[in-house]
Amino acid sequence: MSRATKHLLWLVCLLGVTACGRDTSELEAYIAEVKARKSSVVEPIPQIRQYEPFEYVPAERRDPFTPQAQDAPDSGPSPENSIRPDANRNREALEEFPLDSLRMVGTLSTPRATYVLIRAPDGIVHRVSVGNYLGQNYGKITRITEAEVTLEEIIPDGFGGFMQRSASIALSEN
Repeated sequence: MSRATKHLLWLVCLLGVTACGRDTSELEAYIAEVKARKSSVVEPIPQIRQYEPFEYVPAERRDPFTPQAQDAPDSGPSPENSIRPDANRNREALEEFPLDSLRMVGTLSTPRATYVLIRAPDGIVHRVSVGNYLGQNYGKITRITEAEVTLEEIIPDGFGGFMQRSASIALSEN
């Protein structure tokens, strides 16, 4: 590389570096504005309260590490606990599907009974009557009309017990 080429290369680099310098007056004005703003008051860190240990004095208190004695059963279950699903009953085919996925597609009447035709999500049509179970909440069929099937479901009440609620499936148009 010749000496003139080296000088030319240095000159190009020097011009490139000096080209990076721009007018920074806008940036300096913004920095001055930010510095002129009033600072907000930062709340101090709250004081942590000193831990106060609790001393357990067993005077007339039960031992916290033994289970509470259950009250002796009296004359049977209380009314709020009398509703329970039958765990010993064999589950029926339509109890594996949610109630809102089942469709009533018709009814059949014979001299002995009235049946309702229920289509499950898998496409199979089942024939059920009063006393059969539907849905995942132990829904027992209580009444069948040409327009709907009515059932009583046993659902958790949120307090460890169960309660009954009425539900129905109306005749589907499709």
